[in-house]
Amino acid sequence: MSTAPRRDTACEIALRKHLFAAGLRYRVNYPVPGRRRRTIDVAFPRAKVAVFVDGCFWHGCPEHGTRPRSNSEWWAAKLAANRARDGETNEILEAIGWEVMRFWEHVDPSYAAERVAEAVIRRR
Repeated sequence: MSTAPRRDTACEIALRKHLFAAGLRYRVNYPVPGRRRRTIDVAFPRAKVAVFVDGCFWHGCPEHGTRPRSNSEWWAAKLAANRARDGETNEILEAIGWEVMRFWEHVDPSYAAERVAEAVIRRR
């Protein structure tokens, strides 16, 4: 699991390609204000739009999320902590005026890019 990429996953890159093709410019792995160890996958700082692409396993997708059978208690706690951290990050960003958008890795990147473009244009 330690070799799993933390950034530049295939689904993130696909989303970014669609956003770039739509003429949108963004920041990648932008630090969450006040939480330097947390980053936003795709950020639009001027419009204050934060986009996260959540992996089904790591963030507990209700459709595709799985749980390992070995060391199941530890994994249950780990995945619950990930979801709690996601919620806290959302609250932090929303409290300072950011719009937070989260997409599962299995969501069509063109659909996600359309929703993100709408949000960025609306907030500009």
